[in-house]
Amino acid sequence: MKRRTRARTTESGSQFRAVHVPHGTVFLQGLEPQEVDVILAAARPRRFSAKRVMTYQGEPADGVLLLWKGRARYFFDTPDGKKLILRWITPGDIFGASALVSRPSTYIVSTEAVRDSVALVWAGETIRALARRFPPLLENAFFTTTDYISWYVAAHAALTSQTARERLAHVLLELAPRIGEEFSGNIELEVTNEELGNSANITSYTASRLISEWRRSGAIRKRYGKIFLRFPERLFLHDV
Repeated sequence: MKRRTRARTTESGSQFRAVHVPHGTVFLQGLEPQEVDVILAAARPRRFSAKRVMTYQGEPADGVLLLWKGRARYFFDTPDGKKLILRWITPGDIFGASALVSRPSTYIVSTEAVRDSVALVWAGETIRALARRFPPLLENAFFTTTDYISWYVAAHAALTSQTARERLAHVLLELAPRIGEEFSGNIELEVTNEELGNSANITSYTASRLISEWRRSGAIRKRYGKIFLRFPERLFLHDV
């Protein structure tokens, strides 16, 4: 497979200090500010424009990335060409943690920027040396990995135990605290019907039908390509 061109480094290192770390960055928890500064200084900042792929499924896992600014998401290309939208990534999340292991491995899924984004990137050898020097890094990465596994187990279980309505409702509720922004007392989500359908493992048609029902019930409002979550409890009620 031909190697893709990577994004260029465009950010000033002075912006990446412990005092500026995104809120809730699990990867750097348990470390002193001066230790965090050392770790951040060893990373290379990269800017990714919206829709640009940040890591590629099946390519060597040669670096760990920390999303510093913007928004991204995992996706998986199936053998028949379908693009499955997986977990969304927000500032403070890491991805590519396989690079922490010295044994050669590949990225299981791809990652793409949803908005213009900035990520810090540690090469494999660099992040492994830092993990030996600062043990909390490895523990925090393991904790993050178990959190991702829990998410995937829940998503898989939903396929066998929940209706399409329930799965789509849970996707909206899961996205609200991750990518939602408060607007006039509502939670604003910038997401398309197709993306929601992929995330809930339902067709775009079914997603559109359910969203139309929720609009009529007042559970949500939709305009300008955005969904405004108003009354989450109504998502599980059938339209009458």
